[in-house]
Amino acid sequence: MNKILLIEDDVTVRENTAELLELSGYEVITASNGKQGVEKAHECNPDIIVCDIMMPEMDGYGVLQELSKELQTVNVPFIFLSAKTEHKDIRKGMDLGADDYLTKPFEEEDLLSALESRLAKVAILNSRNRNEQPKLAEPSLKTLGDLKSLMSTYALETFQAGDTIYEAGKQSNFFYLIKRGVIKAHRVDSRGKELITELYKEDDFFGNAAFNTGESYQEFATAIEDSQLYTVSKEELHKILASNGRVTLELVEILSNNLKGLKQQLMEMAYGSVRKKTANTILLFAEKIKKHPLKSIRISRADLAGVAGMAPESLIRTLSDFKKEGLIEIEGRNIKLLDPQGLKSIS
Repeated sequence: MNKILLIEDDVTVRENTAELLELSGYEVITASNGKQGVEKAHECNPDIIVCDIMMPEMDGYGVLQELSKELQTVNVPFIFLSAKTEHKDIRKGMDLGADDYLTKPFEEEDLLSALESRLAKVAILNSRNRNEQPKLAEPSLKTLGDLKSLMSTYALETFQAGDTIYEAGKQSNFFYLIKRGVIKAHRVDSRGKELITELYKEDDFFGNAAFNTGESYQEFATAIEDSQLYTVSKEELHKILASNGRVTLELVEILSNNLKGLKQQLMEMAYGSVRKKTANTILLFAEKIKKHPLKSIRISRADLAGVAGMAPESLIRTLSDFKKEGLIEIEGRNIKLLDPQGLKSIS
């Protein structure tokens, strides 16, 4: 039976959560503040720790920092369970080394899923280190699908539409896999004009700069719609790829294709007609936002203009023309594709 240390100062939350975990087959040890939590972590050797942030004596950040210094507890999976929902708070927790961050009120299924995935990861890593099972001693990732499966055991972060994932000029610490949503990568030129350089959808990797130690992101990444991202640190990614050459080559090929796509987009922006750029941009968003044939997309005019590389006024005039020609239908921010083939044929 796996042992969980639950550190929570709210007695109702503590008792209800402990009951949930016990009914799910876990042994639960509880602590009512951060200082007591650190003491119990040393006493009971938990398999995993679930910890609140805002607590007396010592807050959750302090608990994690303290336990990270001790050899006995440094490798114990650590999950924050907190009412602090600001992205900066979540990012602080992940930067300190937390394995996951759940916000209150939480769904029972989300907590149990987070516990199961962290414990499974520990079990896999431990099994690879046992001398009696030498065949598991080396990681074996044969395809990008294997890499995605492995990344799905890492921290899952949630971003609302409009949230910034990372900023240009900030040190690149993480690499991402999209579980759900759409992310735009974009830059700002000297005149303050935004240029969207890439759109990433479900099952895409992004955060290319994380490969290079000490380098900064060269662009911004922002959620276009509510999104969930699996997040792995660049140090962990280096370790994974160092022993999996085939997967490394596949990943490099995908990132290289992204660069080819950016080059094509820039060529079209430079030499394509306004009509062609607008049509291609609508089709690009349709492709990226959903996998199956799309009848409508919900996207801001600013984002459309940013990808097309034109002034919003020019884009709006062209959209109006397309509407009159029966190619699209416009309802607020929604654009319905009435004639996708007609859009593709525009030159």
